[in-house]
Amino acid sequence: MKRLKRIVRSKTFMILALLLVFIYLNNTSLLAKPRDGSPFLLAHRGLAQTFTMEGITNDTCTAERIYPPEHPYLENTLPSMEAAFQAGADMVELDIKLTKDDQIAVFHDWTLDCRTNVKGMTTDYTMAELKKVDIGYGYTADGGQTYPFRGKGVGLMPTLDEVLKQFPDRSFLIHMKSSDPKEGTRLADAMSALPEQRLKQLAFYGGDEPVAALKAKLPEARVMSIATMKRCLIPYLAAGWTGYMPSACKHTELHIPEKIAPLLWGWPNRFLNRMDKADTRVIVVGGDGSDFSSGFDSPEDIKRLPAHYSGGIWTNRIDRIAPLFKGSSAEEPAT
Repeated sequence: MKRLKRIVRSKTFMILALLLVFIYLNNTSLLAKPRDGSPFLLAHRGLAQTFTMEGITNDTCTAERIYPPEHPYLENTLPSMEAAFQAGADMVELDIKLTKDDQIAVFHDWTLDCRTNVKGMTTDYTMAELKKVDIGYGYTADGGQTYPFRGKGVGLMPTLDEVLKQFPDRSFLIHMKSSDPKEGTRLADAMSALPEQRLKQLAFYGGDEPVAALKAKLPEARVMSIATMKRCLIPYLAAGWTGYMPSACKHTELHIPEKIAPLLWGWPNRFLNRMDKADTRVIVVGGDGSDFSSGFDSPEDIKRLPAHYSGGIWTNRIDRIAPLFKGSSAEEPAT
């Protein structure tokens, strides 16, 4: 009986040892297919003014806490997007809002109160009225002593249609800011008129409800929401060590916080290769996921990424980050 128990324990140990070896070999990046090329760079809101994140809440007026300006660009404008692409961005993220006359404006905040010279929401105004708004009115870096962009933002709020016409061959990540499914339906209606190849250059993310509404009307669209992330990553965390790829991980977008990424089976190269095969874009954002706007904005930030990382990178300062990877191939943004 003792001999039998020893044999059972020995076989159990051997099975566990073989399982651990399999898990290691199947997930280590040391044995992964080599990845070539530079990281995919996503410029958040184009080239924009940045601000301190200390003590920030959903109600914080970020225009009132910007750093001293180092460039003349305002977020979500055609000039800021042009500057981002010239600097080396592969994709620009932008935010959309509906207007009173059912047009799609490009603007970030829930209300107009913080950045502009008017009050209320975009839905309180027609697009023609919003073109008269000064979107640089509220920016200050010294507690209100000076307002360096006042008077310079009149007419700079674009429509989504204007953005796509201005940059017909560029890639965009379009953010639906609300949780209203009507926003997703309206956006899907607008995007359905685009050629198939143009739609492939776009991705869409936001609240679960508008993303689901858009996906229902445009099943071929690349989308992301908290719900789609969970449908992909929860089963992957459970069984990804086997190489299993959940169907929900195919043809989607994943924004992975840097502190969560090492928990993913095969991170970084094996995981990235698996997602490439599934036609899924992986973007690493800064921090632990408490703020998905946190990015890699300095050379010091980039050092936190794995050596030779070649996936996607979220940045609020494309002008500082792109030269680290693209060198002289990136143009200097016009001033």
